[in-house]
Amino acid sequence: MTSGEKGGWDADGKGPCVWDTFTHQGGERVFKNQTGDVACGSYTLWEEDLKCIKQLGLTHYRFSLSWSRLLPDGTTGFINQKGIDYYNKIIDDLLKNGVTPIVTLYHFDLPQALEDQGGWLSEAIIESFDKYAQFCFSTFGDRVKQWITINEANVLSVMSYDLVWLEPADPNSVSDQEAAKRAITFHLDLFAKPIFIDGDYPEVVKSQIASMSQKQGYPSSRLPEFTEEEKKMIKGTADFFAVQYYTTRLIKYQENKKGELGILQDAEIEFFPDPSWKNVDWIYVVPWGVRKLLKYIKDTYNNPVIYITENGFPQSDPAPLDDTQRWEYFRQTFQELFKAIQLDKVNLQVYCAWSLLDNFEWNQGYSSRFGLFHVDFEDPARPRVPYTSAKEYAKIIRNNGLEAHL
Repeated sequence: MTSGEKGGWDADGKGPCVWDTFTHQGGERVFKNQTGDVACGSYTLWEEDLKCIKQLGLTHYRFSLSWSRLLPDGTTGFINQKGIDYYNKIIDDLLKNGVTPIVTLYHFDLPQALEDQGGWLSEAIIESFDKYAQFCFSTFGDRVKQWITINEANVLSVMSYDLVWLEPADPNSVSDQEAAKRAITFHLDLFAKPIFIDGDYPEVVKSQIASMSQKQGYPSSRLPEFTEEEKKMIKGTADFFAVQYYTTRLIKYQENKKGELGILQDAEIEFFPDPSWKNVDWIYVVPWGVRKLLKYIKDTYNNPVIYITENGFPQSDPAPLDDTQRWEYFRQTFQELFKAIQLDKVNLQVYCAWSLLDNFEWNQGYSSRFGLFHVDFEDPARPRVPYTSAKEYAKIIRNNGLEAHL
């Protein structure tokens, strides 16, 4: 199960992050100008969250640290002890209840002080993140053994939708088949190959970007090159392959005649859903996509240990407690995971649903509900009430799986 760090945006010495700044500027940047200032209230309601975790019978719980809650200006020059105390309680309570914590260091909420100095576009961020990570390891590492560095690195850098499965629109079209290969390379292999294979970017990524850069009049490729020392440093730096899956898209070749900038333009692809697929917002129900994705990872990256760190399906607000359609998404997904493990021999060891609670969903605010527990955002007490999905999910955990018809 997964949860983001939400609420208490300026409580107990926490510094502002870029999302605090973004949502406070108004201008309909977020649905109905909503903010994450309180959200599901987890900062003050951890005990209620723990009750939900115990009610589900979870074995693992993934949560994200807020960099600016621990280090208000992003540096170790000032350490916020109340932030340390908050996370210590979460970690200790989880372990007391037999739940393994999986902790994400960064979840889109860069301290505003670092953004003011250039943020992720400045090389200085490397040292800042390194010191932050070392601080977290030394502070919590005696109890936390499973860490995730940056949540959805591809979303952070290119604003794409997670590590989706990408299927050729026309299976008989060679150009669409090649486009689908490039798509998965640009969305997944670009991040995974350096870490799991050889420390370097995929050749097709390098050649495509070099070609486009030349068309655009650049003196050299826009993609930086790794030094041999950097390649050695990067290779083999992961203990498991963390992947998130929500949906699938069809891919077709789209020539970049005008030399436009962008990841889709570099890859010369266009992606779109099959009109027959059911959906809520951007998530289309394509259960078989997750099995294909997992098998691709197994075959491409020498059968690594895989953690699915997010997977879920939203409801539009107001959301019925009897969320039958959403549970059907989960049920079909679990069947495909069962097939991936039993038939494809994929080494999937951890699954985390997104998310424990309804919460602030970035630009969509509170209009999109992913929680297994309903949160009444109009009630200051933020009561948690289980959806049908929560009750069914608890059964899956108790039974250690579901019956699947292969």
